[in-house]
Amino acid sequence: MSDHHPHREAVGAAFSLPAMIKARDLTFEAVRRIGAAIRPGMTEGRGGEVAQEILEAMGMERLWHRNVVRFGPDSTKTFFGEFTPDYVLQANDIFYVDLGVVWDGHEGDAGDTFVVGDDPEMAACAQAARDLWCEVAARWRDERLSGPALYAFAKARAEAKGWVLNWEVKGHRVSDFPHAIYKAGALGDFDGLPTTGLWILEIQIGHPTRQIGAFYEDLLIRETDVQAAA
Repeated sequence: MSDHHPHREAVGAAFSLPAMIKARDLTFEAVRRIGAAIRPGMTEGRGGEVAQEILEAMGMERLWHRNVVRFGPDSTKTFFGEFTPDYVLQANDIFYVDLGVVWDGHEGDAGDTFVVGDDPEMAACAQAARDLWCEVAARWRDERLSGPALYAFAKARAEAKGWVLNWEVKGHRVSDFPHAIYKAGALGDFDGLPTTGLWILEIQIGHPTRQIGAFYEDLLIRETDVQAAA
């Protein structure tokens, strides 16, 4: 645990790091299935229904946050933005999926961006969000940076690559359900060293001139922990 704010990294008696990794993996599998099921001609509202149907078919325990499926221009909106249920996904379009799901009492949280058609800037935006996430996570693993330092690095790297980092999106805690009782705040405001398996690193970027956005999030976890849990 961090030496600076141990209460902000508190967990319940049932907490298990292997269970956190399993929840993370199942949530990403759901994100991938939902992304594959969404097609041009579908409305954003129907995309949300597809997400719920797939999660129920996978046997989820419950949601710990609402399903967020955002199409086209809504890809620039954060978790808290309004939905546009009647927007129809176009032949060349972009969308993201953000899920918060409880599996076996532990919180999975995963998100990724998908592109249909052949718009090169949309494809580049989606990939840039993934690449930036990996760069920032590497800094956490290799240089033991605090949350504010991680997001300062993310902002600088996004700008260097020609993208705009959404500074409102700064990650958060997860754990055995419900993590909210620990009042941990955002990862980007956590000035300790984030502990493996407890923090979600979120990256949301936008195109500098077009209404195109991309989102990617995953659990900050060390590879040795993944191997140990296998």
